[in-house]
Amino acid sequence: MQKIKQNPVYWYLLILTMASTVGLQGWRTLFNNFAVEVVGVNGLHMGIIQSVREIPGFLAMLAIFVIVLIKEHHLSALSIILLGAGIVSAGFMPTFSGLLISTLVMSFGFHYYETTNQSLILQNFDEYQSPLVLGNQRSIMSLVSITVGLSILVLSYFLSYKVMFSILGILVILAGIWGLFSAPNIPVSKVQQKKFVLRKKYTIFYLLTLLSGARRQIFMVFSVFLLVEKFSFSIQEITLLFIFNNAINYFLAPFVAKSIRKFGERPILFAEYGSLIFIFTAYAYCPYRWLVAVLYVLDHISFNGSMAIRTYFHKIAAPEDIASSTAVSFTINHIAAVILPVVGGYLWLIHPTIPFLGGTVLSVFSLLVATFVKKKSSSNQTSN
Repeated sequence: MQKIKQNPVYWYLLILTMASTVGLQGWRTLFNNFAVEVVGVNGLHMGIIQSVREIPGFLAMLAIFVIVLIKEHHLSALSIILLGAGIVSAGFMPTFSGLLISTLVMSFGFHYYETTNQSLILQNFDEYQSPLVLGNQRSIMSLVSITVGLSILVLSYFLSYKVMFSILGILVILAGIWGLFSAPNIPVSKVQQKKFVLRKKYTIFYLLTLLSGARRQIFMVFSVFLLVEKFSFSIQEITLLFIFNNAINYFLAPFVAKSIRKFGERPILFAEYGSLIFIFTAYAYCPYRWLVAVLYVLDHISFNGSMAIRTYFHKIAAPEDIASSTAVSFTINHIAAVILPVVGGYLWLIHPTIPFLGGTVLSVFSLLVATFVKKKSSSNQTSN
């Protein structure tokens, strides 16, 4: 890690990632309770909102055209500012249509930052370093999320949703402004493609990305909604769950990153998808409040395995394809994400078990696709 930390790109992306985490974790912690308690949304409304939230991810490929006009790292900072603006606006528009607008703005910022962050990591760190950078980012994100969760846990007793959304959003905007004027001179070893890149050799990566996006939507949309609507978890209880999740991931994420480097991607993906088959099935039939909380923690932990999809792509990708392919992969990731929340919302109204059983099926397909990921091969990289 010593050599990695000497790279100014590491610190620049780490600070912006911390800002992104403050925004997203704060928004997620507040949103479900705000939507149910203040706005009064139902399962169908929630599905529509979450589908709208994924539209910017579906349009992430447009970042390819944006980086023709501005540098990729400047787009990262501008995206953070947009993320903060969407969070601030949420508290000022406590209606269904208001939630749609603020969520869309917030989501454009978040998804465009995630696209550029992943692209810049893969461009500026080698195959040996990138798992460590990704793992370290996740660990710091967990620590930041714990801080955000503890803050909301205390402030929720004294402040309104409107004020808490405003505080979070302003902090994120300030970090984005800092990034806009403090960006390092980032060298790029290969001139990046400024067009869509779809290659046959990336097929397994595309499929894993598509299935990951579909599964994650079921988790993001319906797991917390299940906790709030069916089991009546309060904002304080949801916050405590988030804190506990992130405390575990603070230690677990670097371990998973090192495991990817040691054992390769396939065993990590097998472990993730195998656990999700059990977790989604258990969600569908869980009758106990304490057990659904345990499932939520296990669900959250399992997503550390998604790092393996990115590092797998890093090993098979041509260097000049990274920026374009990362943007395209975000679009692929969100093809199902735009559709599933609305469909899942309708299915939820029929019976809440159906969306989770759909997650079980997706996890089985993911496990089958992961069998085509090549076993670990020795790397010539020895730097750290």
